[in-house]
Amino acid sequence: MEKSEKVALLAIGVNLLLFAIKFIFAGFSGSIALKAEAFHSLSDLVASSTVFAGLIIARRKTRAFPYGLYKVENVASVLVAIAIIFAAYEILMEAVHGSGEDLKNLWPAIVGMVCVIGLTFGYSRYATRVGREINSPSLIADAKHISIDMFAAMVVLIGLVSNLAGVDLDRICAFIIVSIIVWCGGKILIDGIRVLLDASLDYPTLNLAQKVILAEPQVLSIEHLIGRNSGRYKFIEAKVILKTHDLDKAWFIAQQIEKNIRKEIKHVDRALIFYEPTQKETFIYALPVADTDHQHISSHFGEAPCFKLITVRHKDKTVTEEKIIKNPFVTVDHGKGILVAELLIKHSIDAVLTRETFEGRGPFYVFSSAAVEMLLTREKTVKLAMADLGISV
Repeated sequence: MEKSEKVALLAIGVNLLLFAIKFIFAGFSGSIALKAEAFHSLSDLVASSTVFAGLIIARRKTRAFPYGLYKVENVASVLVAIAIIFAAYEILMEAVHGSGEDLKNLWPAIVGMVCVIGLTFGYSRYATRVGREINSPSLIADAKHISIDMFAAMVVLIGLVSNLAGVDLDRICAFIIVSIIVWCGGKILIDGIRVLLDASLDYPTLNLAQKVILAEPQVLSIEHLIGRNSGRYKFIEAKVILKTHDLDKAWFIAQQIEKNIRKEIKHVDRALIFYEPTQKETFIYALPVADTDHQHISSHFGEAPCFKLITVRHKDKTVTEEKIIKNPFVTVDHGKGILVAELLIKHSIDAVLTRETFEGRGPFYVFSSAAVEMLLTREKTVKLAMADLGISV
């Protein structure tokens, strides 16, 4: 049994106990308000039972409901909200139409109501904390519902104490408490209906999801990002444009983004990432060059004095730009290949053309993670190497 179910089951026990205490002391004192409050607790018992049933059913997934029955929790919270508002109506009617008869055995009834207030306060705090921890809307709603008992018990207690002093404050206090009850119930009702109508996730959650997605280096842009609640769980969907042209690599990147979303955002049942490869108009090749005229390819990637960047128009393989960048890491003792690879990535290259393989070496992993193609050539000059690719320079 999950923690939420244990707390919901405890709520049923608490409401049974509250009903017993109120009903017994209502008989002792002759208080109609206390008797009405006892039957109010009986309605709370029905509400708590609804929440418990909702938590049990919500986890089930069937062929007809492949996404689960999480919204059963929201249905339960809406029913609880209606029960809260109805309880407010009961208290209001009791305050308006109370009989005003003299009460008896007031001290036992007062002690009983103090116990009720302590019990409802303690349980509502506990259930609210657990409900927020596991993000259960129905459990939070039920905790607020039981906390209403505390306010209602205060109304009854004030009525009992004021009766001892010969002053009747029942009606004034009841109007104040009813307004609080209606506000709480209305908020729960609106929140529940929003989820049932598939309202969007709150802005902070969507903003966090956007940051998680854009933190992935291979993501160029986000086409759309949407999300919704269902019960305590969140569903997030995004379409992204990736730098890579490799579908296997794109799938891996999408899986990693989904994993990161679940890690950073609590209670995500499903994160679905749709992806498209980049549709670039130009393609940038990088070649290590060894001489001052920048025509001969260096046989040592990390020690090449310069790199030639050739921008090619994709549709007709026409060279649109040639650029030379110097290698600032030639004199570095260790890791120069990795440093050069990182430098080239900052220039948004799409492919690197070399006479040596990077397999199992640092630059291989740097280029792989950035979806940069690594091409081998046996040619010694830039012109011949590019000609093998069908490009004239």
